[in-house]
Amino acid sequence: MEPTSFDYVAFLASVTNQPGVYRMYNSEQTVIYVGKAKQLKKRLSSYFRKDVGSNKTRVLVKQITAIDVTVTHTEGEALLLENNFIKKYQPKYNILLRDDKSYPYLLITEHRHPKLGLHRGGKKVKGEYFGPYPTVGAVWESLRLMQKLFPLRQCEDSYYRARSRPCLQYQLKRCSAPCVDKISIDDYQQQVHLAKLFLRGKSSQVIETLVTQMEAASMELAFEKAAKLRDQITTLRKVQQQQFVSGLASDMDVVGIYSHKNQACVHVLFIRDQKVLGSKSYFPSVPSNTNENEIAEAFICQHYLGSDVNTAKIPKELVIKHAINNKEELIELLKKQAEHDVKISTNVRVERAQYLKLAETNAQNALLTKNSHKESMQARFRELNEVFELPQGINRIECFDISHTMGQQTVASNVVFNTEGPLKSDYRRYNVTGITPGDDYAAMDFALNKRYRNASPENMPDIIFIDGGKGQLGRAEQVFSQLDVEPVPLLVGVAKGESRKPGLETLILAGSHQLLSLPSTSPALHLIQHIRDESHRFAIAGHRAKRQKASKKSVLEDIPGIGVKKRQALLKYLGGFQEVLAADIATLSKVPGVSDILAKTIYDALHDK
Repeated sequence: MEPTSFDYVAFLASVTNQPGVYRMYNSEQTVIYVGKAKQLKKRLSSYFRKDVGSNKTRVLVKQITAIDVTVTHTEGEALLLENNFIKKYQPKYNILLRDDKSYPYLLITEHRHPKLGLHRGGKKVKGEYFGPYPTVGAVWESLRLMQKLFPLRQCEDSYYRARSRPCLQYQLKRCSAPCVDKISIDDYQQQVHLAKLFLRGKSSQVIETLVTQMEAASMELAFEKAAKLRDQITTLRKVQQQQFVSGLASDMDVVGIYSHKNQACVHVLFIRDQKVLGSKSYFPSVPSNTNENEIAEAFICQHYLGSDVNTAKIPKELVIKHAINNKEELIELLKKQAEHDVKISTNVRVERAQYLKLAETNAQNALLTKNSHKESMQARFRELNEVFELPQGINRIECFDISHTMGQQTVASNVVFNTEGPLKSDYRRYNVTGITPGDDYAAMDFALNKRYRNASPENMPDIIFIDGGKGQLGRAEQVFSQLDVEPVPLLVGVAKGESRKPGLETLILAGSHQLLSLPSTSPALHLIQHIRDESHRFAIAGHRAKRQKASKKSVLEDIPGIGVKKRQALLKYLGGFQEVLAADIATLSKVPGVSDILAKTIYDALHDK
């Protein structure tokens, strides 16, 4: 397998063996694949073997720059959460159902004896729809399960009407044969009602109803009916855990906290419409001797309260284990901000307790992973210092890159890494102006002067990487020879190999222009690749935003004396920009509010005179 800047060895060392869901990101921080696993470590390790099998997997692995994992309790939870993430992120390398109308649903029709079946396409058939499901296979699997739980008919209406005796499904106890009146309408409707409750995620309510019916049947000495109800309850209990991720809760945030050695992680599960839409980990700065109750209160206040908080972000219920000081006052503030009732639940049971345990497990896992990444980054810095042997060590690295299209909308990026990884608060973009379009050397001059002309000594990096060859490095050396900077950082050019494959980069040292190649397995090279790729991503993102903004800008905006109202008058009176462009001075002067002098100015500007 070809090398990648993603340090998978360090990542795999910290991954848990529990079941869960993983999300893979590319250099633009876009989710490119979502998967589930019974054992996360084993599954993720399989991607980085020497022989990964398919070409698709090899292409996927080359693009990975980061992986997030969300731990679940069971495989059933992982499956449902994976589907939620796929629908949310629409990853490039997952099988996607892009049009809602093509998604398969479960449908219970409106009928004297309602049918339970699969439905695709527009919702023209009267009835209640459940879904959408990620695949048709998932629907058939659910239908097979529903046949075991609730003996509803799944045949077409034409088949149902033509029956004079029960079919094989009745003999297999997968249908109650309403077509030939083997079940009363009331009993059949009761099964329909229970099936709908089950599909809405209310399996506990279904079990309670069945238990009541079983006890009543036993009291009436209807032991055969009681036995059937007992078997139905047993089957329901077996599948109940698989419904956990899509359960009773409809609008709820579950907050799990894990702290260790003055570090803390707050992991939030976002549950809307009975589904886990996603989760996120937060790592607050925690003073010494801070307990988790204080962390919980501070997080709720800072995360949910304030003028900059979107009120839609505040759920109807917050679930958290820790006691909250001034709980009633905090609830009132949340209600006022959200403009709806808000409840804080701290002593929870059953489903909410399971969600809370899941959030706390993920908080612990996220903090351990973060610390492992931090240790890995520090090891990379040590390895890099062994390469360059700087007496003061390496604590801060910066990298520059240039992005443009045919010389237009040129943007320079400056990204910063310290021993903990990317320091995004110090990232900078520079809109390059006053140069010949397409002159990358002049663009690099512009960016370096902007960044270091008035830089303070404590904000200077130990190493500056320049994405480019000897030419770019030489211009960087010229800039620093003219700047009053002390001490001067070590300048290093990063040139891609002939095939431009990761792992074949050549380092060029300032001054001697000595060429240096590191082994493709070197942690120091992985760090250089990481910061170079991040610089490239940051520059491209800035350039695309600038290009998109320019594409929406009207040429008329650059003409002196043309404001919004006159621009609208020109377009409205003449019928569009092409008509404005084709108009002569006399025609332009007829537009309300446009004088002869302004008409000539417009004409000259549009025709480059």
